[in-house]
Amino acid sequence: MQTLNGQVAWVTGASRGIGAQTARLLASRGAAIVVGYGNAQAEARTVAESIIAAGGRAVISGGDLRQRETAEAAVRAALDNFGRLDILVTAAGVNHWGGVEQITEEEVSDVIEVNLLGTLLSIQAAVPGMSDGARIVTVSSRLAQNPQAGSALYSASKAAVIALTESCAKELGPRGIRVNSVAPGLVETDMTREAVAARGASVAQQTPFGRIGQPEDIARAIAMLVSQDAQWITGRTLRADGGLT
Repeated sequence: MQTLNGQVAWVTGASRGIGAQTARLLASRGAAIVVGYGNAQAEARTVAESIIAAGGRAVISGGDLRQRETAEAAVRAALDNFGRLDILVTAAGVNHWGGVEQITEEEVSDVIEVNLLGTLLSIQAAVPGMSDGARIVTVSSRLAQNPQAGSALYSASKAAVIALTESCAKELGPRGIRVNSVAPGLVETDMTREAVAARGASVAQQTPFGRIGQPEDIARAIAMLVSQDAQWITGRTLRADGGLT
């Protein structure tokens, strides 16, 4: 197993779900973690405390990722506390499900600004503090590549994340920075509680494994992409949906 000893990772949306599990997994492999959060400060603190209790290093840094200052503060937290920034994982995001005719302008702003703008601002803030060998992993969705009825807005926002990822990989590659994306299928988290209740059994029946995803499944995919085992992989989207599509 590749270790991340001496490296520093900032994980956005790390107060729960995929982000929290990713923070814990990267910490267990030796990385110091900046636990990013939106409003859930108490939950983020719990994640950081669990990392520290296990012998790792962690600090929290939060706020609205639609604001540049939030991302810049997280990068400062990495540099001030740990002296460097090697890994960025953009796990923060919001879901949306509903018919295309019912989508409002406000919903478009909310979803696009969190899922796309938040990812962009995080990358913009992180890159100046990164050096040769750094890695960025965005979290997109299998719905970006295989949209379903009712997923128009969410799918579009995550398709934009994939396009951003591929473009950044080409732009940042000459600086030695790899940029990839993980596209989960349905994963059981707080954010997907309603979707799991409505569609979980049906989705599970369509996967070869007969279940829906868990946060650890996606965290392990992310950990692979930030490891040296993936040093020749950039600009790719890894579909982590248990063989659903």
